[in-house]
Amino acid sequence: MAMNSQMRPILTLFIFAVFLSILFYTSRLSDENIPRRFNQSATSFLAETCKAITEGKKHFSPRKMLKTSFGEPNCSDYVTQSHYITRPLSAEEAAFPLAYVITLHKEFDTFERLFRAIYMPQNVYCVHVDKKATRAFKRKVEQLLGCFPNAFLASKLELVVYAGVSRLQADLNCMKDLVKSKVPWKYLLNACGQDFPLRTNKEIVRYLKGFKGQNITPGVLPPHHILKRTKYIYREQVYSIFSFMLGTFLWKSPPPHNLTIYFGTAYIALSREFADFILNDPRSLDLLEWSKDTYSPDEHFWVTLNRLPDLRACQTNNIAARVILFYTKVNFRIQYKSWVAKRVIDRYGHFFQNTVGYDGEPITPISC
Repeated sequence: MAMNSQMRPILTLFIFAVFLSILFYTSRLSDENIPRRFNQSATSFLAETCKAITEGKKHFSPRKMLKTSFGEPNCSDYVTQSHYITRPLSAEEAAFPLAYVITLHKEFDTFERLFRAIYMPQNVYCVHVDKKATRAFKRKVEQLLGCFPNAFLASKLELVVYAGVSRLQADLNCMKDLVKSKVPWKYLLNACGQDFPLRTNKEIVRYLKGFKGQNITPGVLPPHHILKRTKYIYREQVYSIFSFMLGTFLWKSPPPHNLTIYFGTAYIALSREFADFILNDPRSLDLLEWSKDTYSPDEHFWVTLNRLPDLRACQTNNIAARVILFYTKVNFRIQYKSWVAKRVIDRYGHFFQNTVGYDGEPITPISC
């Protein structure tokens, strides 16, 4: 009887150890060994998973299936193994180089996939890393850009506050660097690090050529609920762990040069001539100064200047250059004139989809 009471704890411990071993073994199987119906090549597995995603079905996605290849021992290995394009794919694209401004502060893997997707040797790329980003993150971005002669970090970095002028200034800092580039780019496009292209470089080139030097900065006269953004003074508030825009009830002075303020998208495609105008014309410089205490000036700055009648740079009837994906508690939705379903992203001829996360899900639409 005493023997049984002594053995009982040992037996319980043994059973618990066996249970833990089985649990550990099962978890390894589910993570590393793909189920039989997925026990195929990575390509066919990805095809099946992407089909499930586009049809809105549940899908199995082991975290080790797809992994960024950045971190290879040298640039040559990385460029080769990541299948970067190292020469122009057509004479048409070679004759029409593009300039890209990319702003980011997090999610290196997502940025790396964006960069790999839009990289072309005839283009030029300026990347702005938010001053709030960690040193390790910035170092990783610099390491990646160091592998390419036509990509670089912005010469001046901003501490970006959402909806503040610092966000606009980040684009302008890169624009200043890009106009000094020896690459004879035709158009400048801006994107954020969580974007992903919906068109090939050739498709973008052909689309832009059709604008014959006009800019893509869609916008309208501001709706009533937007007027307060430029009617009252807003100030950037920066603290050690967070930042935000503080609204006041102080009225702003009228816009300089009697400009009519328009409201539109912060994401644009601008001709080289217009970029020179932005950086040098007194109306542009004065509007920038006036906009420093407005809310989200990047949504009125480009379109307001583009509407100046003497420039003839305006294309008012074009559709927006991108689809913007917002997260709500209910679902992901896309703003395209009206709220529509998530999967319309592949139905329209936009350049980029915005707010594509990679960190949470190992296989997402950007992998497809």
